[in-house]
Amino acid sequence: MINRRTLLKSMAAGVGAAIGSSMFPSLARAATGSSGGPKRVIFFLQNQGFDPATCIPDGMRTSGSLANAKLPEPIAALEPYKERLHIINGLHGLHTSPSHSAFFGALGGYRGSDGVPPAGPTVDYELSKVLPPTLLPHLCIGMDSMENMKGKPTVANLSASGAGQPIFMHSNPNHLYQMLYGGISEGEIRRQHEARSSMFDRIEQLASANGGALHGAEKQRYGQFVQGFHDINGLRERLGTVAGHLSKFAPKVDDRYTKPAFETDWHDVLLDLGISALKSGTTSVLTIGSGRGEIFGAWKGLGITEQGHNLGHMKQPDNPIWIKIRQYNSRMLVRLMEQLESVPEGSGTMMDNTLIVYTSNNADKQHTNGATWPVMLLGSCHGAFKTGRFTQLDGKRPINALYTSILRSAGVQGDRFNMSEQLAKKFDSGSGPLKEILA
Repeated sequence: MINRRTLLKSMAAGVGAAIGSSMFPSLARAATGSSGGPKRVIFFLQNQGFDPATCIPDGMRTSGSLANAKLPEPIAALEPYKERLHIINGLHGLHTSPSHSAFFGALGGYRGSDGVPPAGPTVDYELSKVLPPTLLPHLCIGMDSMENMKGKPTVANLSASGAGQPIFMHSNPNHLYQMLYGGISEGEIRRQHEARSSMFDRIEQLASANGGALHGAEKQRYGQFVQGFHDINGLRERLGTVAGHLSKFAPKVDDRYTKPAFETDWHDVLLDLGISALKSGTTSVLTIGSGRGEIFGAWKGLGITEQGHNLGHMKQPDNPIWIKIRQYNSRMLVRLMEQLESVPEGSGTMMDNTLIVYTSNNADKQHTNGATWPVMLLGSCHGAFKTGRFTQLDGKRPINALYTSILRSAGVQGDRFNMSEQLAKKFDSGSGPLKEILA
């Protein structure tokens, strides 16, 4: 029988290289699928909407190859990577009631709104359960204005492990660095890590001892609180078993962490931390929320003075402000691809086994009914996904169909993700994955 310490050592031995395939053969097979499938998936959601005019090449009205098309200015940084790109237009999220944001509904494919708890698990969490096991299966990072990231270093708006079970995003890179690399650091970072670790241990002990008298919903909420500290403490122990391995991937701490000139300094280092977690094999699913799933966000480091809600009232096409934001996103996507391309894996590279999903938590614009929900996919996962294409759908299939497709590529059978047959009669003209994106 495998005890906890044996499990930790076995997982540590395999970090970064098909981790756990001998211990978890069924999971490993599910992750690769019959046509390869992804070993890791990245979701990148920009708030305030994703206007299709900012990603569809001029003149393209029907589905076709991107080979001879010129990408629009906002995503021009992806031009050298067109053969890996699939632009999809015509999905919808009418049933998510997005308005200012669909919040958890953006990745859950169900109704979401401000203050409404998640109705079920989101697709990123579901993938984290079936992709090759890692020490931290799912990492969420959130980029916002500096005041918001400092005032609320963690926030939950996009990802969930189940009904009423939100997953928090990390927004303060100093805290995230301590969580991932505090155990292998020196000086003040190490001292802060040890102090926080001792505090979390004590909180978990006190919380476990004091929650026994509660009942019903209060006991359930308290149990989630206790579980959160248990998970943090367990992760710290797991990371400690692979300190030597992690030291090869820890980013260098510089003034952008402690003395950021703009919020984009923190955006950049948060991305670096996410990349390091992927490259080290610490996580297999990374969710990035630019604007953290709400209507806030700031990009003063790009020379943009407007922020938050006002940005959503600006038309995105041909708008120099939104061109800068989308170009910044595109450069982040390029950095993700280049970094993963630099790491050999199997007969290719990590990027060959990765799918990147770029969209918005708000469909096409801030005030929207979700009738059109553009998406860009990057990566073929050894031919599991079609690339180098633009696909125009008829607006009758929901974002749930996209998520069903991604899950299917990871070996998860099922024709509908988070959508009942009754709801599908009204909002889905088909069933199963999107044949237009799977090879």
